[in-house]
Amino acid sequence: MEPSLSFFSDFNINDFWFLGQAAVRTLWISLLSISLGTVLGIFFGWALYEGKLAATLTLAPLLDVFRSVPLIIQLVLFYNFAPIVGLNLDPFGSGVVILTIYTSALVANVARGGIEAVGKPLRNAARSLGISYWQDLRYIVFPIGGRAVFPAWVGVALGVMKDSALVSVLGYVELLKASQILITRTQEPFLILIVAGAFYFALSYPISRYAANLEKSWAQ
Repeated sequence: MEPSLSFFSDFNINDFWFLGQAAVRTLWISLLSISLGTVLGIFFGWALYEGKLAATLTLAPLLDVFRSVPLIIQLVLFYNFAPIVGLNLDPFGSGVVILTIYTSALVANVARGGIEAVGKPLRNAARSLGISYWQDLRYIVFPIGGRAVFPAWVGVALGVMKDSALVSVLGYVELLKASQILITRTQEPFLILIVAGAFYFALSYPISRYAANLEKSWAQ
């Protein structure tokens, strides 16, 4: 007989382990999507800033689509239509692709705002000292602009981590899907969702605290 926890009628230690594994899968798909989406979003933000009219007419409307259309619709459409073009991806792969593009669309505006936060006089002064365009971006624009928009990026990252729950509609067993499975078996929705919420908090809180401490260290 499996050991049970007294405050759950049919909830046992193995179910905690099941939720813990699902939390790890949530963290994995979130970190991968946020990392790839951030890199892609920085590139898109730079393109929007430097591309001017061309980027406004081509890239900007495309990014607006991914920002505006509900994420769950993007996930379902991509997962069902990807095989038509020869992309036979599992729920994890489809989730990573859409979450990455979705993240990049959000980060693009953040990145462009960071570049615009660095005044042109400062950049012109750097260029007059013989610094190349790419050195200007690396040593001046990204450090200064990055600090200016870092809180906004943290907000995007935490939002994407929570939005990763929507990948459950594809059958990927992340934290929300695991909770639904256990609710169906135990008929204890309230308590199981409390445990799932605690897992989400455990994943998000260290990130927010680290970001806050990092901002304080920059301010000193």
